[in-house]
Amino acid sequence: MCGIAGIITPQQSFINTSLLKSMANALQHRGPDGEGYWVSKKNNCGMAHRRLAIIDLSPAAAQPMHYMERYSIVYNGEIYNYVELRKELQKSGYHFITESDTEVILAAYDFYKEKCLQFFDGMFAFAIWDEKHQTLFTARDRFGEKPFYYFIDKSSFVFASEMKALWAVGIDKTVEHKMLLNYLTLGYVQNPTDKSQTFYKNIFSLPPSHYAILDAEEMKFTIKRYWDINQKFRQPANDSTASENVEELLRGSISRRLRSDVPVGCSLSGGLDSSTISYFVSQMMNAQKPSADFKTFSAIFPGFEKDESSYINKVVQQLGIKNYTTTPTAEELIHQFEKLCWHQEEPFTSASIFAQYKVFELARQNGVKVLLDGQGADETMAGYHKYVHWYLQELLSRFNIRGVQKAKTLLQQNNVAFKWNSKNILATFLPLHASIALEKREYNKIITNHDITKNLLMYLKGREWEGIHKPIVTKLNDILYFNIMENGLEELLRYADRNSMAHSVEVRLPFLMAELVQYIFSLPTKYKINEGHTKWLLRSIMSNRLDKSIVWRSEKIGFEPPQKKWMMDPLFIDYLHEARKKLVNDKILKPSALKRKNHAVDSNEANNIDWRYLCAAQLTK
Repeated sequence: MCGIAGIITPQQSFINTSLLKSMANALQHRGPDGEGYWVSKKNNCGMAHRRLAIIDLSPAAAQPMHYMERYSIVYNGEIYNYVELRKELQKSGYHFITESDTEVILAAYDFYKEKCLQFFDGMFAFAIWDEKHQTLFTARDRFGEKPFYYFIDKSSFVFASEMKALWAVGIDKTVEHKMLLNYLTLGYVQNPTDKSQTFYKNIFSLPPSHYAILDAEEMKFTIKRYWDINQKFRQPANDSTASENVEELLRGSISRRLRSDVPVGCSLSGGLDSSTISYFVSQMMNAQKPSADFKTFSAIFPGFEKDESSYINKVVQQLGIKNYTTTPTAEELIHQFEKLCWHQEEPFTSASIFAQYKVFELARQNGVKVLLDGQGADETMAGYHKYVHWYLQELLSRFNIRGVQKAKTLLQQNNVAFKWNSKNILATFLPLHASIALEKREYNKIITNHDITKNLLMYLKGREWEGIHKPIVTKLNDILYFNIMENGLEELLRYADRNSMAHSVEVRLPFLMAELVQYIFSLPTKYKINEGHTKWLLRSIMSNRLDKSIVWRSEKIGFEPPQKKWMMDPLFIDYLHEARKKLVNDKILKPSALKRKNHAVDSNEANNIDWRYLCAAQLTK
């Protein structure tokens, strides 16, 4: 895990070590264990790297790394199956002088070229300079765990792990006002129809599952997709084979993600996903040494109705593992909010991000540089309650009326919250019309917002529907695909990347192994929602392994701090007032917004408008 940066330009006098150092210094938090710089023979390519040493801690694995007197790489992430890939490449005559996965990437690229990406199980963003062909090959992992930002014009291509490295060399920090408008009125932090767009003009993100090739002589930049979930493939399976296969894939994913030359721990929220990972990790570690060496980290909020302490304690006691806790406060949030926004760079949706930030800080304070986390299970296995009405609509579309009634009854018995009315019935049989109606509803939210000024609304002209997209949903998998590949998951992965790297901690996500995701996606819907429970298959797998109160609980809907209480704190109210005042001075909000009563809500509430104002005030500095 590291910070990467680079410049490619035909202007040979432009690149120098001082410029590359400025970029690397902006990324120091991502890699405190070392730094490196390199400039090509023609002075048309420069690379910078900040190292967080995780695998092969020796100086030989430092970057930029060079290979065959032809390739040079800067790389951020982990290729978890590098051991297996190295063995295969050795059979083809490749030799290695390090134990790093970085060198394996270089050899794989030489052997397979861009097809090498199909073989990687990992999270990654990297750039490989080919001295022979004068090209730069860049790529990003399938789901977007690792970031890759860039600026390009006719005379230069500049890239980095975070945008602050681009700003460090003079690239403008100019807010993209249509993105800001969509965020303030709708809460959107991404444009699902253009994954390359960011909150800043002229700064772009390489989309997940894509690679790009830059021809340095012509400054031609070509982007291509290299992977997608196969939405048509359906896996024949019965209950036992589905459970066995998912468990085998998950165990394999966790085992690979334990590969490290530094201590590995786990985030533990008290929910099924992180508890499942902790269970399998403790099993694997017990096979080698006592699992008491395995550390877990949690955010708890004593007295808060949604505090997870009791569930966390059940897992810790059952598995005999160590647990460390942090209890973030409203005062800490206010004092660290500017720093949090500096790390995130783009806005975020709730105080849950701060709680996660403090968990990663806790891990670092206790000597753990790598954390496994349960992110991704809810998106792939339909864990969120919001998926229930699409599940019911799928049943209804098959005219399974009895099945719909039975499912509704079981869900209600299990206290699973969902909405179901005549609009859902219409959406079942008129999915295109439902999609259009939802998009119109979003547009109306923008134009009827009472706080937004005409100045900001001007950016709607000619771009009315930009960033507003609702998918056509005919089955549960349609909305799962949308959330995984188009809008939703990448947002959460950005939060995790910035929060972990703020404390020089690497976060690994076993549920996001591509082979596991594809397999789950190909299974029938009943393995996702069934018998009144979301995430049915994972619950079935863990039913006799974890406490049933954890496995079968239905009220947990996310990682939730007491945001509503924090927002009613006098210090927070004053802080929010100053944020509103700034947005009024910037002609983003109307003066009447200063008189409006504070709107304190829970972190998972959709209408989290005051939180957005807080973020926007920092974003527009």
